[in-house]
Amino acid sequence: MALEWQELTRLAGGRPMVVERIRLADSGVAIEGSFQLPMLARLSAEDQVFLAAFVRCHGSIKQMEQYFGVSYPTIKGRLNRLATQLEFVEIDPAPARSDVLAQLERGEISAAEAVTMLKEGERDEQ
Repeated sequence: MALEWQELTRLAGGRPMVVERIRLADSGVAIEGSFQLPMLARLSAEDQVFLAAFVRCHGSIKQMEQYFGVSYPTIKGRLNRLATQLEFVEIDPAPARSDVLAQLERGEISAAEAVTMLKEGERDEQ
């Protein structure tokens, strides 16, 4: 019998969890290792419900006020708190150093462009 995320969260009591075995339900294949839970699964069940409601309300704070019966500053404060817990997903990462150098070598970019791209990559790593 599979446990719900809320039950796992309750059992962990807020302590960090690591998944060590994953089984694909439709094939019975199991993968063992050390896997960190996805960012959203690491939130409390209450915070997961709040974010799901926010998405269902299409980001309308006014609807969230009505749904939860609280004020705008309360909703905004909770969103700000959650935003600090979630990592931003980089959708356009800086190219690897080797890629920049290869582009430079092929004449696709100038030396100045290569320097700029390499500096951006260094900033992203810090």
